[in-house]
Amino acid sequence: MIDFTIPDDVQEILARIERYIEEDVLPAEAEIADPDHVLTSWHLVERLRDRARELGIYTPHLPVEWGGLGLGVLAMSLVSQACGVSGLASLGLNAMAPDEGNMHTLLIAGTDEQLEEYLRPLAEGRTRSCFAMTEPDVASSDPTNLETTAVRDGDEWVINGRKWCITGAEGAAFAIVVAKTGSSEPATHRDYSLILVPCDTPGWAIERHPEWMGSHSPGGHPIVTLTDVRVPAGNLLGGEGEGFVIAQKRLAGGRLAHAMRWIGVSQRALDMTSERLLQRRSFGKELARHQGLQFMIADSAMDLYASKLMVLHAAWKVENGLPYRQEIAMTKTFVSEAFGRIVDRAVQIHGAAGIAMDLPIARWYQDARAARIYDGASEVHRMTIARELLKLSMQGQSTRQATGDIF
Repeated sequence: MIDFTIPDDVQEILARIERYIEEDVLPAEAEIADPDHVLTSWHLVERLRDRARELGIYTPHLPVEWGGLGLGVLAMSLVSQACGVSGLASLGLNAMAPDEGNMHTLLIAGTDEQLEEYLRPLAEGRTRSCFAMTEPDVASSDPTNLETTAVRDGDEWVINGRKWCITGAEGAAFAIVVAKTGSSEPATHRDYSLILVPCDTPGWAIERHPEWMGSHSPGGHPIVTLTDVRVPAGNLLGGEGEGFVIAQKRLAGGRLAHAMRWIGVSQRALDMTSERLLQRRSFGKELARHQGLQFMIADSAMDLYASKLMVLHAAWKVENGLPYRQEIAMTKTFVSEAFGRIVDRAVQIHGAAGIAMDLPIARWYQDARAARIYDGASEVHRMTIARELLKLSMQGQSTRQATGDIF
């Protein structure tokens, strides 16, 4: 039986986080010098982190022994939703991508030495990190296309390749690099491994910062080149050939966190849109009295309702150790596209103000379009969903268990 009941102690934490966002985070937005380059206002992030520590809400996703609150996937889904109203919120809690995902990856696969060297400073907010997977010269939606190699040379790995759209790479202390360590032809998932690479290692270089649509992040999303990068053999994260097994565990929580942040943004967009309908008049009456516009916000409300329930159900399955791959794929796809529909309606109802950069709506519109591509393009997730449906049908079974069955 599904139980979405939130314990009293978790509700109290959520209430503290929501007050923190209302009283500290949202007012700080006005102080950012350049919303596209948060690093230029990093002192604001440090101030918000100090405040989060004071309130006892810092790194809510980490175990208590690592200075966190030990919240599970379901509770963190609600935290991510609350944080979705402002990019500064996740930064202030030190629970933003890619660092949050890298912390989980280290906890899943890191040795004691790796945890102390890489996780400890990351958890304490002394460093930032990046996850280097996507490449510019291949279709990275198929991970067996990745060309970056790591070749063993004595007690070292020698890494060569080129990565791009590497979120947070500028100024990061280290990267988790996805590299080909096997030699199968054609390549298989077992040919890839994760390797920890300090970003001050000779041969690691930021090539350039392309202009990206949406997806604003500290450290940008640059192209990175790795030229004869040498790291100790002990920098292998997990076993050789286990890269994608570990990455999939990381991505499940990451996709849910993204989905809940998109829900938070969507809620804020709907709030602004509803207020706009009450404030403006056309053709002799308030916009709110035009039935066509009423339909638009009603559709957004239904998109939000479905999105929230999908995330909660998928998070519940992850937290309870149940199969969740199908639900994660459906949730990521649906919520990213619902995000786009909700923000598109917000743009339309705001008119010229919706496409002006004075309001955050135009930036959200860019983010919503990018959401259908990163962390797995919608088409790839649809392939995954369809494959499971067809597999059951071929076995003479109902597809019910692959459609988010809750009973």
